[in-house]
Amino acid sequence: MRRGTAKDVLARLRWKERLEDWSDVRVVILHRGAPNDEKAVAGSSITGLGASFFEVDGETQIPYHRIRRIHRGDALLYERPASSGKIS
Repeated sequence: MRRGTAKDVLARLRWKERLEDWSDVRVVILHRGAPNDEKAVAGSSITGLGASFFEVDGETQIPYHRIRRIHRGDALLYERPASSGKIS
């Protein structure tokens, strides 16, 4: 698994690896009301990377902090660290 933030992982795929075919990338986000409060976003629908969000289908902006996991094929590239539940 790669280190860094979800934003770092997506940026690395886009800019460093220059990934052109995102069809095997899947981004699992927090989506309240969906089963297990999760929804998978196909990498092929990602149309942009912003400073605090990624864009889906040219119209929906999803904040990076809602990303739970990023997969590429069978590989897990990113998993959000579990929260301790402790408020500081």
